[in-house]
Amino acid sequence: MSRARAIFDASFRAKVLVPVITVMVLLLAVSMGLVNGRVTRQLQASAARQVSTAEAALNITQQTRDQDLLLRYNSAENEPRFKAAATATMFDFKSGQGELAPAQRSTFLGILRDMITDNVADVIVLTPSHGQPLALARDQQFNLETFEANAADAIKRTASGQPRVDTVYSNDRLFDVVTLPIFVGDALAGTITFGVENSMAREFERLTQSELVLLSDGQVVASTLRDSGLAATLPEQFTGMTGNNPGKDGRDTREIILGDEHFLCLAGWLDAGQGPHRLGYLILSSYEKPLQTLQATQRMIFIVSLLAILFGSAVVWFLINKVTKPLRELRDSAEAVGRGDFTRRVPVRSRDECGELATVFNQMTENLQQSRSQLEKTVETLKTTQAQLIQSEKLSAVGEFVAGVAHELNNPLTAVTGFSELLKHDSVDANQRRHLDMIFKAAQRCQKIVQSLLSFARRHQPERKPVAVNSLVEAVLEIVSYPLRTSNIEVVTQLDPQLPVVLADAHQIQQVLLNIVNNARQAIEAHQPSGRITIATEVCDPNVCIVIQDNGPGIPEENMRRIFDPFFTTKEVGKGTGLGLSLCYGIIKEHGGSILPVSRPGEGAKFIIELPIAHGVNGGAEAPPPPMPTKPDPREGAGKRVLVIDDEEAILNLISETLSRCGYDVTVAADGETALHHFRQNHFDVAFCDWKMPGLNGRQVYEQLQTTNPRLCQRVVFITGDVVNEQMREFLESEKRPCLTKPFTMTQFHDAIKAVMARS
Repeated sequence: MSRARAIFDASFRAKVLVPVITVMVLLLAVSMGLVNGRVTRQLQASAARQVSTAEAALNITQQTRDQDLLLRYNSAENEPRFKAAATATMFDFKSGQGELAPAQRSTFLGILRDMITDNVADVIVLTPSHGQPLALARDQQFNLETFEANAADAIKRTASGQPRVDTVYSNDRLFDVVTLPIFVGDALAGTITFGVENSMAREFERLTQSELVLLSDGQVVASTLRDSGLAATLPEQFTGMTGNNPGKDGRDTREIILGDEHFLCLAGWLDAGQGPHRLGYLILSSYEKPLQTLQATQRMIFIVSLLAILFGSAVVWFLINKVTKPLRELRDSAEAVGRGDFTRRVPVRSRDECGELATVFNQMTENLQQSRSQLEKTVETLKTTQAQLIQSEKLSAVGEFVAGVAHELNNPLTAVTGFSELLKHDSVDANQRRHLDMIFKAAQRCQKIVQSLLSFARRHQPERKPVAVNSLVEAVLEIVSYPLRTSNIEVVTQLDPQLPVVLADAHQIQQVLLNIVNNARQAIEAHQPSGRITIATEVCDPNVCIVIQDNGPGIPEENMRRIFDPFFTTKEVGKGTGLGLSLCYGIIKEHGGSILPVSRPGEGAKFIIELPIAHGVNGGAEAPPPPMPTKPDPREGAGKRVLVIDDEEAILNLISETLSRCGYDVTVAADGETALHHFRQNHFDVAFCDWKMPGLNGRQVYEQLQTTNPRLCQRVVFITGDVVNEQMREFLESEKRPCLTKPFTMTQFHDAIKAVMARS
């Protein structure tokens, strides 16, 4: 039961078919019941009318027969011989002297015998007023005494002088008995009774098409039923309907079944005959054939209805399948969408509600597909962004490391640069001067490399300014000069000296150039022992073109369309992220430019970068080379006191030596506490303070000095090798204090002193 209920709950077709079939079956059952009851009542009513009609016909037939019999036998007494015999014996009848004489009896018997021979009657009984009756029957075996006894009541009643017709049962046969009085003159001489075998039942059946059963003394005496055994129960039925009371008629019809046949029955008493042996009758009208016809019709209707139900169910099933097909397609498509297949669509076959539902579903799946595509793109972007963030964090870590290294390098580089300048002012020969120039240039080169590294690794807010592309190219080559040289790769530059500036973020463009040069270097290293990279700049109006070409193996044709895709790389796992060229493409596109790869296998690769020219913008000129050191003036610092604060002994010695040669009174302090002590004890015209020191740093010294001697704060110049410290930059901008970046030249140092002296 639970399984059937589960199927019913889960199947839309079952939910429709079961009620439809149930309603159709109920309608059929109700219709069949109503039709059956109505037709059965009609059949019974028809049978009842037929029974009533048959009863009326029975009464009429009986009356007509009685009249016919009276007319027939009324002339019997006028028969000549019978009249002569009766007249001869008149006195005997009248005197009532007893029995007839033998001769008289013989005469009457002869007359009766002739009457029987002439087929006047089947039985004749002559009953004189006195004496024994004379009786004669056609059948020699007929029991005349029984007949006389059964007809005695009729004979007795005829003695009153009125002829009478009765029906009696005798010798297992039914007779119509006509009793006539015999008059001789005015005297009643006796009666004569004629018995004619009764054929009323057969005539009744022929005339009314109904069955007639006659009963007497609780038994059937005549029946038109073909099966005599069926009449065995009829006396009981008759008794039940009349109470076996001759004075009561069973006017109500009753339905009885004889064998397998249905009858409607009516009971009554015949008018012919009185007394205890009066005849009763049952009129039976069969409605079996109409009932069978009805049942056959019902069977036919049932079969036709069943076929109609089956056909209707098939039609409903077909219609349900047709109606639910879009729903099943929608279900299948929904399952496919649930599995992630957003390409599924439901066919729209109509404009009804199902068609509208399919259209809405298709729109939904299309939106989901677009949303998923956008989501996938977003995920890819997030992955790219994540990788960029990772790369940025790596670069940040590298930048912090480089900043630390640069700070450590800038201090000794400052000493190398400064002492080489001092030595060149001393009395040295030409060879020593040449060596000092080489030392100075090497220190300058180290400074430039460190600055390039710091510029590349430092975090910058995106900012577009007029940029000289040639300077960016040279800065990149400074960074990669060592790996290029050690990889036996020659760099050829063809830079247009009249190249206009572009409006760009220098650090981003530097990153693009560095990526492409590094890729070229790695491609050459992996396939050949040496190579060449050519970098050219030129004007391609309205753009500035940067062409970077190598003579490496080139880019395979199948990879040309994918080299700018995020995460696409041909390098081994762990040796590349696949983001370099993708980032380059994004940076150049953001600048309104283009980047075009050109390559043929075996002929190297070429990248053409185009950036829009910044028309009407100045400020892109190349930075001037550092000024050549001049010989110090020994009278420059006469009467001037200078305090130098730095934790590097070499720098203290360098500045002290330099300023002393110019006539300055120099005081040095290796830490902040010592410097504050000197500030309290002496007056200084200029103070140089390192930013990073153990104990009190440069900012803390300055803040305490603001409390004790604010005017002296205006004469403080900071020196530092930490060029990436944002807090220091913000502090210097807010306080508007100058700062010398290590390594600095002595000329820059003297210029800083002069600037402070000029503001004092």
